[in-house]
Formats: sequence, C-alpha cells, structure tokens
Amino acid sequence: MFGKKKEKLDESFVKSEITKIDDDDVTVALDNQKEIDEKLNNSSMLKKYAELGNVMYGMLKDYRKGIYKEVPWFTIATIAFSFLYILNPFDLIPDFIPGVGYVDDFAVITFGLRFIQSDIHRYLDWKLEHA
Repeated sequence: MFGKKKEKLDESFVKSEITKIDDDDVTVALDNQKEIDEKLNNSSMLKKYAELGNVMYGMLKDYRKGIYKEVPWFTIATIAFSFLYILNPFDLIPDFIPGVGYVDDFAVITFGLRFIQSDIHRYLDWKLEHA
C-alpha cells in the first residue's frame, strides 16, 4: 500500500492515496480492528481519536452489512486508508521512533476526518434514528 519513496505528508498526498483504496483494503481494515484500536488507545497522540475510531468502524460494518448505504465510496475509502495507515508500522515516520513515530498517523487521520466530517455526522444521526 505504501511505497518506499518518501512523500510529502499533506492533504493532497492523503487524497491521492485514498483513491487507491479498494474493497479488499476495507476488508483488511475491518479484519484488523483490534490492532488498530490498540494503537489508537495506546498512543497518547492518537488516543483522542479512539472514540471516533469506534464510530468509523461502526460505519464500515454497517456499510459492509448493507444496512447503511447513504455514504459515498470516498468516505469508506478514507476510513479504510486512515486505519491501514495507522496499522502500518513502517509508514512515512516509523511508529517505533520515540516521540515522533505517530505524528504522521495523527496527520493522516486528521486530514481524513476533515474530508468526511459531515458524513460521520449523518451516520450518527442515522444511528440515533434507527436505535
């Protein structure tokens, strides 16, 4: 998923990588929920996204089950890309580097959330209506 070439981490990089996500990537993200959840909860930098991660996983699962269809593919791909990026320990800044290893993970999920914020709100409204 991520090449060896060093890229500039910005919104355009994230958008271009999101367009490469396919249904198999969504499956990988769903299959690795436990590992991704552990990274979100065990990193002080990413911990603030732990609850949002649960919401995003809920959206992926409901989309995959076919019970939540009012979501653009770009949103599903953004969530999958964000999770896969967090899962990858050898991304632009390797996670094992103390103090800065999660800076790029934080940036990717922040950019991704900016792109899909309104879709997450619509999903939460839908969940409340169908609870």
